[in-house]
Amino acid sequence: MNAKETILVVDDNVRMLAAVQRILESNGYLVLTAYDGLAALQIMQERTPHLILADIAMPRMNGYQLHERVRQNPDWALIPFIFLTGRAMDSDIRYGKEIGVDDYLVKPIEPEDLLATVQGKLKRARQWSLRRGQPEATSEKAPLVVGALYIDPAQRRARLHGRLLTLSAREFIVLEYLARNAIQVISPQILIKLTHNLDLDNEEASTLLRPLIRSLRRKLGYPAGELGCIETVRGSGYRLLPPAA
Repeated sequence: MNAKETILVVDDNVRMLAAVQRILESNGYLVLTAYDGLAALQIMQERTPHLILADIAMPRMNGYQLHERVRQNPDWALIPFIFLTGRAMDSDIRYGKEIGVDDYLVKPIEPEDLLATVQGKLKRARQWSLRRGQPEATSEKAPLVVGALYIDPAQRRARLHGRLLTLSAREFIVLEYLARNAIQVISPQILIKLTHNLDLDNEEASTLLRPLIRSLRRKLGYPAGELGCIETVRGSGYRLLPPAA
């Protein structure tokens, strides 16, 4: 663990905020605190954290809104974002995963579990950072045009029919890879390896990937129940069909 890693903790519960801060600081992290999403964004304009740990129910700007704003900024898109909340209903947890949050923790949580999650997400972020810092072929940086879909890997931006898409880091990775391999069927195992750096069997990978694909389809503008340009190939995976221009 890098002692200089900075964690932004966002929670309107003063006691919870102080407790989490103590746990993290005692383990060598530099901790920034904010009482709601708007205050968190103001802090991030001055200093970019390595990880964000946020409650959901907060005044002025809640955790969902903060997550959306963070993912809209290309400079912040790959920052690990974890919800730490009292919302323990399955529907709340499912929704958190669907919007692309990196993890969903429910209060109260044991310090050991909190630290294990934080350490794991920071480790993965460091691995991604090293990969992104390696030289890439020019063709991998060049914009992709697949039908009406335009992807700029260098800027991590995507447009469909000219409309800018608001994608999480993992959604962008999936869309870019499917676009690079348009028409080809890509297995869930490959996509989960790219997005989560996990080696899973096909069933486990499919279960983890399904909410991500569903969220990606919605953000592409397809109504619930429609596959759109991302076709499901039963038992095999997914493939991107070029959207009509």
